[in-house]
Amino acid sequence: MPRSRYKSLVDEFAADIRSGRLLPGTRLPTHRQLAATNGLALVTASRVYAELEAMGLVSGETGRGTFVRETSWSPDQGIDQHDVAAGMTDLNFNYPALPGQAELLRNALRQLASAGDLESLLRYQPHAGRLHERAAVARHLRVRGLTVEAAQVLIVNGAQQGLAVTMMALLQPGDVIAADALTYSGFKVLADSLHLEIVPIPVFDHGPDLEALESLCRHRRVRAVYTMPTLHNPLGWVMSADQREHLVTIARRHGLLIIEDAAYAFLAENPPAPLAVLAPERTVYVSGLSKSVATGLRVGFVVAPLQNVPALARTIRATTWNTPGVMTAIASTWLDDGTVMQLEAQKRRDAQARQAVAAEALAGLRCIRHPSSYFLWLPLSEDARADQIALALMRENVSVSTAEPFATSANVPHAFRLALGSVEMGALREALEKVKWMIGAYS
Repeated sequence: MPRSRYKSLVDEFAADIRSGRLLPGTRLPTHRQLAATNGLALVTASRVYAELEAMGLVSGETGRGTFVRETSWSPDQGIDQHDVAAGMTDLNFNYPALPGQAELLRNALRQLASAGDLESLLRYQPHAGRLHERAAVARHLRVRGLTVEAAQVLIVNGAQQGLAVTMMALLQPGDVIAADALTYSGFKVLADSLHLEIVPIPVFDHGPDLEALESLCRHRRVRAVYTMPTLHNPLGWVMSADQREHLVTIARRHGLLIIEDAAYAFLAENPPAPLAVLAPERTVYVSGLSKSVATGLRVGFVVAPLQNVPALARTIRATTWNTPGVMTAIASTWLDDGTVMQLEAQKRRDAQARQAVAAEALAGLRCIRHPSSYFLWLPLSEDARADQIALALMRENVSVSTAEPFATSANVPHAFRLALGSVEMGALREALEKVKWMIGAYS
């Protein structure tokens, strides 16, 4: 049986895209033009593009047309950690470190080696962490305006596992969870893995559209809302006290679980009270020490209403059983002796210095950012294509993330999220200047 014409067209387009004969960013003929040129019905021409889009080879943009996507890297770039090629400046990921941190670790290991019962660290720990270590986290959280009992704290292997444990324990496959239209990429991966449906909340530069969330809850059975009220990733906002009160009112009215991600909250000075303070009965607060101390220190924490703690502890048991005893012992010591607070203050200053460099290097471009953040959001002009510019930057040994990993809606803006915390200052300035030049060249 001969192949249908539309299947042949799909194969031809796919071959041309994969071979590079059709370059990323190329605008394809309109549906009507494709139909007329190939003697197809309009619905069949639309089917050709639909299949190519499902294959990840093209993207259709309302009012603009259908474009070839960049396929030389995974569509998930910006989510999964990758090895950066030699000579590549990485503006994709944040792993901020300060001079002297290795010496801190060396001293901590010496102290641990000369301390009491090392043998206990070789055994399984309680699933939620040892009580004195949970108490150390609770004491530290007072700095963030959050007063909780040690029994409400569960220690996990980094904030990402904290999110995973929370979503696994308290939500079911098929549940609907509201999240900002631009949000943390790792949350999207988790929701997809756990078969949760994300419904997007439209966003402004200063926060989510809470009226839209209210409307969404009236029309859909929303089970939870995932939010980053204090230093949003990637948009950098800090929600006002009024916005937080409004969000809590909506959550109570519609019975929503609030998942508060505070991974970057340490960077914001004197923010309003966490949502976990305003609605302690329905908020799970998730954070960790990866950004404030070191990405290799996989110690995070979840603070939850007491009624949710058993379910969360069971999920920790079912996944990793407990955090590594050595890492947790070091982390709890640093929480109590002021080391974490000292590092947080130093990293705030470091982030501020990097934002100052970015402001100079990107002068004239619209940037959405917080002055103490390790990242910024860079919207592009209407006629610019992010995937095309990202590929050109990669050829110049600069790696950036487009908006796609962060978008929860079908409408993906052309923008970059630039991570500022992973490279030396001189290299950062040079890379940002390349970003600005390349945007100008392609706009």
